[in-house]
Amino acid sequence: MEWLIGAAGATLVAGAAYWKGSLSASGTAAAVLMGTIYYGAGDVFWFGTLLLFFITSTLLSRYGKKRKMDLEKSYAKTGRRDAGQVLANGGIGMMLCLLHAWHPSEVWVLLFIGVMATVTADTWATELGSLSRSAPRSILSGKVLTTGESGGVSWLGSLAATAGSLLIGVSGWLLGVVAGMDISAMSYIWAGLAGGLVGAFADSFLGATLQVMYRCGVCGKSVEVSRHCDKPTQRLRGYGWMSNDAVNLISSLLGGAAAYGAAMLWLMA
Repeated sequence: MEWLIGAAGATLVAGAAYWKGSLSASGTAAAVLMGTIYYGAGDVFWFGTLLLFFITSTLLSRYGKKRKMDLEKSYAKTGRRDAGQVLANGGIGMMLCLLHAWHPSEVWVLLFIGVMATVTADTWATELGSLSRSAPRSILSGKVLTTGESGGVSWLGSLAATAGSLLIGVSGWLLGVVAGMDISAMSYIWAGLAGGLVGAFADSFLGATLQVMYRCGVCGKSVEVSRHCDKPTQRLRGYGWMSNDAVNLISSLLGGAAAYGAAMLWLMA
């Protein structure tokens, strides 16, 4: 029955997102599969946390859409998420859900909080930070960058990342209570905050150093795509395998580890 409920709920949410243009066909299929596993192998804690990330991220991607249209041309991924982006954001969490079903442990739960806090913080920082009136600065050198350029951080984006991290920590605790978990509120809040901020800033650091980037020969912008302004771009820096999805996966792992460490430090204090 849990698997049927998960499939029905995931199909309903993913179908609505596809109809609204937030998911591509492949993204919809991946979201249905993922949502089914999150509820079938997990419970309301796992599925609810995923749903909270997906709904808030979708809403924020549509906020200020007109101002973001030009920026999206520079991103490897746009507001219409495909299967790769869906799995990059929720794939690690799905594996942790399956591991918890196989061998229940609070380790998987805390790692999950960190992973979901990372993807939420990073998405919130991107969607709201791109609307900042002040230009972002390089996380490495502090020099002014163009809005949307990888490796850039802003005060608005950082505040958004903090808010997203706290949302996952607090909601994770509340959903855990509903699911019948015996958990410490502050350990989850610290896990969400530490995981989200470490993951989000790791994403910016990797974006400024290892992520593959290209230069548009027409407008001169540094972009994530191999074609811009209807012309092929030239590779500027980074490793070919370090795509935006790879950066998200690595950042999520780092965020999960930070969340577990923060929760353990709190419990030992």
